[in-house]
Amino acid sequence: MNLEKTATEANDIMLVRSSHGRARVTHAVVVIFLEFFAWGLLTTPMLTVLHETFPQHTFLMNGLVHGVKGFLSFLSAPLIGALSDIWGRKSFLLMTVFFTCAPIPFMRISPWWYFALISVSGIFAVTFSVIFAYVADITEEHERSTAYGLVSATFAASLVTSPAIGAYLSAQYGDSLVVLVATVIAVADIAFVFFVVPESLPDKMRLTSWGFPISWEQADPFASLRRVGKDTTVLLICVTVFLSYLPEAGQYSSFFLYLRQVIEFSPASIAAFIAMVGILSIVAQTLFLSVLMRTIGNKNTVLLGLGFQLFQLAWYGFGSEPWMMWAAGTVAAMSSITFPAVSALVSHCASPDQQGVAQGMITGIRGLCNGLGPALYGFIFFLFNVELDDMHPVAGRPTQKIEKSVIPGPPFLFGACTVLFALIVAVFIPEHHRLAEAKTCSTRKSSSTSTAHAQSASPLATPTSDAEDIEPLLQDSSM
Repeated sequence: MNLEKTATEANDIMLVRSSHGRARVTHAVVVIFLEFFAWGLLTTPMLTVLHETFPQHTFLMNGLVHGVKGFLSFLSAPLIGALSDIWGRKSFLLMTVFFTCAPIPFMRISPWWYFALISVSGIFAVTFSVIFAYVADITEEHERSTAYGLVSATFAASLVTSPAIGAYLSAQYGDSLVVLVATVIAVADIAFVFFVVPESLPDKMRLTSWGFPISWEQADPFASLRRVGKDTTVLLICVTVFLSYLPEAGQYSSFFLYLRQVIEFSPASIAAFIAMVGILSIVAQTLFLSVLMRTIGNKNTVLLGLGFQLFQLAWYGFGSEPWMMWAAGTVAAMSSITFPAVSALVSHCASPDQQGVAQGMITGIRGLCNGLGPALYGFIFFLFNVELDDMHPVAGRPTQKIEKSVIPGPPFLFGACTVLFALIVAVFIPEHHRLAEAKTCSTRKSSSTSTAHAQSASPLATPTSDAEDIEPLLQDSSM
């Protein structure tokens, strides 16, 4: 009976992947592209609205707004990931896209409501978590690193032209038109998810879980962090993600402001910079990532990406001239291979019915970084008195300039230090789980196949031994 049930579940998965033929990686790619293309259009208007709303301590307030959003994402990611494992991906994909894009029209309606909604939208702003679980449902293990690279490259592709288009429309027709276009694209993305995107999780895998409710243990993000400590491999991966994404989150929230104020980039230069980094990131995450994964392996690809990120952040920290930023941007594009490589590493180790939980855990760590990183960068900028003194200089009047210092970008140098620690930690990540851990997983699978999915869906199932209670979340993908 157990063998029959296992065969039936495997059949279901293959049905979604092959003969069902509806759920495809291209669905995930379109959803990500439209969502971030809409936000990319708002790059220039965002700088203006941010300075007009918070004329004093702009960097600090920007960090706090994005910090609240990131911390809420951290709190909600485990629950959304676990629920999507049971009720399917589509409904939660629809929810995350809707609430992530909801603040866009309020940029012109009410800036205060806009920033308030950005903060609160963090509860559902975990699109990448659901997307990566969606991709894991419909791809084989050997295909996932390439698929994750494609999804991450799509994020970069969405930013290749959208900031430039947004800057042009803003200069020619005003910010209101840019916000309108972004809103239309966001609505189109929501409609695409609702009408076109199919469910990726096999029906029977979802239906057999309806009787098992989600407990507080699964919804508690701090519980997932405590569970991380029970498995060495998971702990090392999560610490690496935290230390490497903390500066990336801070950089993403404030770098365009930094280019505008300290390096004195024009809006056109900022748009061109984003386009260059986006194009190079696409090449890195599609061509180079797949080659590196095949030649040097998953772990070494992560280490290489962290090395590029360390070099990039150090260059941002000490660079004081525009050409230095352009050069460091090329290195930044190569560092973009890190996250898809880490996601592939996690996915290869997680069981099919734990993809949402595993990716939700990583997204939760990133959400925590999205809370701490912007706030930390904003505070460091505040400590060094970096502010937006004059966004629109008047003709004939010299713009106030910040004195060039030995370290023009202190937050970026701090980020380089944290990435150095991430690189050291990542060295100790094993290529595979230890044999003892894998054996524990294998023993449990062979002895209780009929209840495996139920136990993964709900911690209410009674463990039969202490060994099960400390079973690693991630399992050896070779089992």
